[in-house]
Amino acid sequence: MHFPVQKSNLANGLTVILKEMHHAPVTSFWVWYRVGSRNEIPGITGASHWVEHMMFKGSPQFPQGSLDRLVSREGGRFNAFTWIDFTAYYETLPSNRIDLALRIESDRMTNAIMTEEAVESERTVIISERHMYENNPSFQLREELVGTAFRVHPYRYETIGDEIDLETMTRDDLYDHYRRYYSPGNATIVMTGDFDTKAMMTRIEELFGELPEGEVIPNPNRPEPEQRGEKRVVVRGPGDTTYLTVAFRAPEATHDDFYPLVLLNAAYAGGSSLGLFGGGTTNKSSRLYKALVATDLAVAVSGAIAPSIDPYLYSVNAILRPGRSIDEVETALYKELERLAIEPISQTELEKALKRARVQFVMAGESVTGQAMMLGMAEMIAGDFSWYENTLEALKEVTLQDIERVREKYLRSKNRNVGIYEPVGNDHKTAVREMASG
Repeated sequence: MHFPVQKSNLANGLTVILKEMHHAPVTSFWVWYRVGSRNEIPGITGASHWVEHMMFKGSPQFPQGSLDRLVSREGGRFNAFTWIDFTAYYETLPSNRIDLALRIESDRMTNAIMTEEAVESERTVIISERHMYENNPSFQLREELVGTAFRVHPYRYETIGDEIDLETMTRDDLYDHYRRYYSPGNATIVMTGDFDTKAMMTRIEELFGELPEGEVIPNPNRPEPEQRGEKRVVVRGPGDTTYLTVAFRAPEATHDDFYPLVLLNAAYAGGSSLGLFGGGTTNKSSRLYKALVATDLAVAVSGAIAPSIDPYLYSVNAILRPGRSIDEVETALYKELERLAIEPISQTELEKALKRARVQFVMAGESVTGQAMMLGMAEMIAGDFSWYENTLEALKEVTLQDIERVREKYLRSKNRNVGIYEPVGNDHKTAVREMASG
């Protein structure tokens, strides 16, 4: 029996999305908050990610250290993550034990304990996490490039935050951030798996319905001005591997141009054509692979466009083969972009791109956890969970004319941001590690 997705709202503003599925005795419970680096300003960059860490430091009903023991004892798993547009928490458990997840999330939605001692302890952890990222040339390059591409919009901040803010933020700064954004009116519950919808809705009302709605959160209003020319940034650091990223300003997920650009990327660069929604397929048949990797100019290439609330970036990335220069790889990449205008994407290439997207889409939604993740991301990013459900149909509607239109509109030299990581020294271990992870 097929059960449709049910969406409703409690009186306190909490959105609830339930998808009843009886394929296996497992249920996944998620709580999504509309807060990420998009909601941060200088002085508190990284606050959303830091608050995520603090949510595991205990609440009145679930003291610090108890969550791992309780969830593991029931045969479940739990985690959380922060991105530019949202913060999410989930527990996936045997269906007859899922009430534990509801009790955990209802308690820490408004009752998380943040002591001065816990904040200071976690400060050290998060600064160490940032230092770990800084050892990765890809992170260094992305941080500088995105910060260059966005001069005004808060997408310019990495979710980990700037180190100066991590050093100076206080417990009150974090707690104020938590109290402002963690409330039913700024949250969405997504639940998929083996449960009875009516009974589960009653239980959610019991645990979450009396929580205070919270303040109305204004939408960030810092649109990025039109880009008027190419921007370039060069980062130098340890290693002997050179990286090149060319990022073009791209539309938000709900824009009519988003899906055509997704398929243009799939045909041109291959790989993960749905950004956060999947991966795991080869890109050896793509034009960019043939132009850069098959010719021994690069070790690897990829393209990525992720769905986002506001206009973000479409990026093309290359790891140069030792002995190759940035000039020859960048020239070859631009030559391949120019060929797109002379020899547009063909119907055969479009059909391959659609097939790749379909495979990624199915793989990403194979589990109840994966389905809940995608429904929640769609609700956060597009304001409507059906954006995810309608993705394949929307992709099928894309025409060759649509692809040519977005190529001409977005893949222009004035719209691109070029980032180069130039290695200094001869740290062979770093190079091997980066090539393996790339």
